[in-house]
Amino acid sequence: MPDQAYPVTPDGRYFVVRGRLWRCSDPSLDPDRRAELVRELMAARSAMGRARRAGDREEGARARAAVDAAKRSLGERGPVWWTDGAPDWNRHMARNTPYADWWARILPHQVEDQRPLP
Repeated sequence: MPDQAYPVTPDGRYFVVRGRLWRCSDPSLDPDRRAELVRELMAARSAMGRARRAGDREEGARARAAVDAAKRSLGERGPVWWTDGAPDWNRHMARNTPYADWWARILPHQVEDQRPLP
């Protein structure tokens, strides 16, 4: 699950950042396994940054593959982790999905909560 700073859809499948849905991790994952996968994901993301700064395309490709593998294992990419046959709306704008009414109801609160402090 994402940091609670991001709204999560009522069914727990997505969190929303800047109006876009992002698939949550599979909640059925064992907590220790999830923690291990998150560590792998963070290490792969760090490797991507190092490769980018070094201009190393081959290492960058390996790091991107490692990020993808971790995200698939977490359930954030690839086949969906739910079993009711509902489609995947990952990376879609919430306003263009079946979550549009829910998003419209919470949007004013999100905009208000994200205003810079005076």
